[in-house]
Amino acid sequence: MFWEKKLENWVNDIRKTSALPLRLELWTGQKYDLNPNEEPKVVLRIPELASLSYLLKPTLDNLGTAYVEGKLEVQGELNDMIAIGNSLANIFDSPSSTTAARFRHYFGGRHTRQIDAESIGYHYDVSNEFYQEWLDPNMVYSCGYFENGDEDLATAQIKKIDHILTKINVRPGDRLLDIGCGWGALAIRAAEKFGANVVGITLSKNQYEMARQRVKEKGLEDKIDIRIQDYRDVTGKFDRITSVGMFEHVGLKHLVDYFKIIHNLLDDDGICMNHGITSCDPESGETPFGGGEFIEKYVFPHGELPHIGLVLKDMQEAGLEPMDIENLRHHYAKTCAIWAENFEEKTPAIKQLTDEKRYRIWRVYLAGCAYAFALDRIAIFQVVCIKSGRTSPLLPMSRNYMYEKKD
Repeated sequence: MFWEKKLENWVNDIRKTSALPLRLELWTGQKYDLNPNEEPKVVLRIPELASLSYLLKPTLDNLGTAYVEGKLEVQGELNDMIAIGNSLANIFDSPSSTTAARFRHYFGGRHTRQIDAESIGYHYDVSNEFYQEWLDPNMVYSCGYFENGDEDLATAQIKKIDHILTKINVRPGDRLLDIGCGWGALAIRAAEKFGANVVGITLSKNQYEMARQRVKEKGLEDKIDIRIQDYRDVTGKFDRITSVGMFEHVGLKHLVDYFKIIHNLLDDDGICMNHGITSCDPESGETPFGGGEFIEKYVFPHGELPHIGLVLKDMQEAGLEPMDIENLRHHYAKTCAIWAENFEEKTPAIKQLTDEKRYRIWRVYLAGCAYAFALDRIAIFQVVCIKSGRTSPLLPMSRNYMYEKKD
């Protein structure tokens, strides 16, 4: 048969170039070891002829889609699955796929208030219980800060929040806007430890309800105002602004407008921190080998990642001067690896909270992100900025203040 010859050629090509520890098991009973000299670490079961097309063009999008939709069955350790899937995608990568991804980024993606609200709801409103199973107790859903490298997740997340609030020099009485406040961890810490008056905004109903409940339990209603609100609808002036894990939802074409809004909300003596995931492609293309397409389809609809160069350019165009830039890529690789480990350990409980398809989506997404951060396919930067043209410094002349310990 034609497909048998095609598959045999495909297997032989891999054996010559990579010899992956992968076994294929077909619906016919046939088996292929892609490295006959090594015991397979991953077994890939192909249940029907129609499933073969996903394998023969093994982009991360195709492989991820096949796994999520049940077109392929995979057995093996999760990290081995991710590594072998990436190896297959790398072997068969084509320049045209990267070009198409860049085209979608620059010319696609509308970001109306309704579309953004629906996208945020899709991702964050699975259920609070779902996220509680694998996040830290404060439910901080962004990169931790492993100052010494051996912190547990909960400690790293508190250190991250303190690192942010210290970097922007939050003072008692400061009015702080937290754009994309999540479940309220940063807002609560800013009020409790730093004495700020906080407005936190989110488009997620679940996050809003839990954040408000947590603020109430802490007795901080007079210090923290949690709102369901689009960043484009915020008014007033703020001494400090934080945006953590949010600008990935803005869209490349709207970054300048986003930073202009921050500029207009920021007091003339104000300081802002943007903490967000960036592309490692200088052209701000999607993650390679089809990984970005999979995330767009199943995880973050309408999410777009700029390169750090574009971030800095658009900030400057919007009237903001970048003052300090820190790459936390290795910190996020470690964070995602812990999340993926937690997710695996909590599998029975998580499967009680969601369906098999969403379970598979998040399983490969978390482990895949750990892999992508570790290999410099995506990064994350903290950028401290102020309004352009200041003649006197708003921050200390050196970075020493960022590392001074506070009780």
